[in-house]
Amino acid sequence: MTDTPEEPRLPPSLRLLKALVIVLMITMICGVITVVGLLVTRMPNANAALPILPSSLSLPAGKTALAVTMGQGWVGVVTQDSHFLVYNSAGTLVQDVTLTLP
Repeated sequence: MTDTPEEPRLPPSLRLLKALVIVLMITMICGVITVVGLLVTRMPNANAALPILPSSLSLPAGKTALAVTMGQGWVGVVTQDSHFLVYNSAGTLVQDVTLTLP
């Protein structure tokens, strides 16, 4: 005769629930590892060279900037009076385009 009591077994429905929770946990761990791996391998190069901004831009007299955008080698400024000013990388005005808004 032994003095150690036997551990009661879980009912079948709880055993199924326990197995489902374990499978879900393993699936979530694999999913997180996959997402992190994809983000690390698919992200663009974070060490890429940033665009070079001119040290200063001088707007023509009476113009107020609403928005600024950049491209490779140029900077564009949208003004309040519907003009799009294009500057080169040195900061000099290259082109003044009048916008016709609807």
